[in-house]
Amino acid sequence: MTTTSLTTEIGTSIPENLARLIGADITFGRLAAWTRLTEEQVANTYNVSRSPVREAIRLLERDGLIARSSRRGIWVAPLSLKDFDGVYACRIALEALAAEQAARSPHAASTRPAFDRLLTRLRTTLANGDTVGFFEADVEGSEIIYDLADNPTLRRLLLSLEKQALRYRYFAYQHSAEVTALSVNATRDIYARICEGDHARARALTETLIKDIWQSTREVLADFFSEKMP
Repeated sequence: MTTTSLTTEIGTSIPENLARLIGADITFGRLAAWTRLTEEQVANTYNVSRSPVREAIRLLERDGLIARSSRRGIWVAPLSLKDFDGVYACRIALEALAAEQAARSPHAASTRPAFDRLLTRLRTTLANGDTVGFFEADVEGSEIIYDLADNPTLRRLLLSLEKQALRYRYFAYQHSAEVTALSVNATRDIYARICEGDHARARALTETLIKDIWQSTREVLADFFSEKMP
């Protein structure tokens, strides 16, 4: 767990911001699966009082990043094939719909420069082996698509999956060069179809990409779990 004081980052220690910081530590592996947590430990690490910690832990439990029981206490939720399958089964439909609606936006064509800059970042970070930078650029691209889609209900549904989805997404990029290369090539085509207003193709390409990442990452996860077994 990080030991840096994060008081300046979380300002007035709002629970949602504390949950965001802890969630980032979980997503990027700085807080490993099964790590035991206590309110006192979290408060000391992030330099906050215990009051917002309780609410932050509740939010993280809701998002599937933290688990708890009366006997075992609180711990970082593990990755699992079951959860991964559930997240990606939902992502296929939701991400595809977002791409379709983004392509229908009257502002779609004007986002081409932003997409071009992101593609440059994706290629550069991939070439440099910068997994975090690649992940951040990819997530930024998704946010542009969600904004273009301009569907509050769809965004709420995507946000309900976001924390777990991002964790598995980073795992995929961290452990599989095949997934990152696949993502760059497919993302380039999806961005192009969105800017052209080709909503049917944007949707189909997104469905294919998510399915391909699902399958490739599932194999990596299965191997990862098998290596962890005694």
